[in-house]
Formats: sequence, C-alpha cells, structure tokens
Amino acid sequence: QVQLVESGGGLVQAGGSLRLSCAASGRTFSRNRMGWFRQAPGKEREFVASISRIGGSTYYADSVKGRFTISRDSAKNTLYLQMTSLKFEDTAVYYCAAAGSSVVNARWDYWGQGTQVTVSS
Repeated sequence: QVQLVESGGGLVQAGGSLRLSCAASGRTFSRNRMGWFRQAPGKEREFVASISRIGGSTYYADSVKGRFTISRDSAKNTLYLQMTSLKFEDTAVYYCAAAGSSVVNARWDYWGQGTQVTVSS
C-alpha cells in the first residue's frame, strides 16, 4: 500500500507564505487523485484541495480559492500545497491524502501523519 509523509509545516506570520510537501511511496497509488485536508483544534477535518492523476484538474475549498495552489511532481512522487496570503484561521494540522484507485469517485484510503501549520498575527 501507499505511504504518505508530509513536511514543510511551521510558524508563519499572517499574510505570509508556506509550501507543504507530501512524499508518496508506491508508484501506482501515488498517481491516483491526491489531496490536502486540515483540522483545526476543536474542529472536524475539512477538505482543502485535490488534484487529478496527472495534475490536469484541481479543486479547492471556497475558503482557500485564490490563495492556495495544489500541484504534483510525478518524477519525484511528491504532492505540494503552496499557501499564500495566510490567515490566522488557516492554522491547523494539514494532512496529505491519496485515493485508493483511479476512478473519479474513489475514497480517500491513504493518509499521512499530518504537519502543523501555525499562522500568527
């Protein structure tokens, strides 16, 4: 099965930028749809962004549209989340996820351990 490892989290000031990375193992599964989710203290996990198998299609939650960009580097089997214009409410643990198959409605079967993003002001 695929394994996902996030990195790049940390402390950043409001209005700043941060880039998260997710290294995926397992060649086949890493090419399935992938995405980012986040969970703030005391709140449920929420969807942030997703990207198709080869990066041709992306989808974003309304709360991050225009500020975050999801991308993937197939050669490195790595998923990225470029975050700009960060707000205090973006503070959360960010999780990388991968779909269990290549079908469009596949479940999010694989998850990373999460990386903390803290936005100060």
